[in-house]
This record gives sequence, structure tokens and C-alpha cells, in this order.
Amino acid sequence: MKTVVLNIALFMLPLWLHGCTAIEPVSAWERGYLADPAMQWDRGKREAKFAGHVYTSKEASSGGAGAAGGGCGCN
Repeated sequence: MKTVVLNIALFMLPLWLHGCTAIEPVSAWERGYLADPAMQWDRGKREAKFAGHVYTSKEASSGGAGAAGGGCGCN
């Protein structure tokens, strides 16, 4: 049983790796979609501050990012 699974895995490994390497270039007219602010990894200043507030209010028991209180984020 183990050899069958091993053989299948060894057979499928090159197919899986080939699927990861077949990347198509982005066309010039599609780059506008990728430049949309919603597609960015970084948040805006306001959203980052709000996310930090939520993080510190939920993680205040372990120190968070220096905010006092915990739970609802009222403090």
C-alpha cells in the first residue's frame, strides 16, 4: 500500500511543479486592474490604524501594541 501511494506521489510531483511554474505575463490592458487600490497588499493609513486598534483591543492581555484595556476596545 505504501509503495502505491509513493509511486502515485512521485508521478504527480512533476505535474504539480509544472503547474506552479506556468505563469503567463500580464498584458498591458490588464495592469490597470492590478493597480486598483483594492488589489494592494498595504492598507491605507486610516485602515491600518483601525486594524491596529482592533488588534490591540483583542490582544491587550498579552501586551498588544501598548494600549490599555481589552475586550471591546472602549478605552
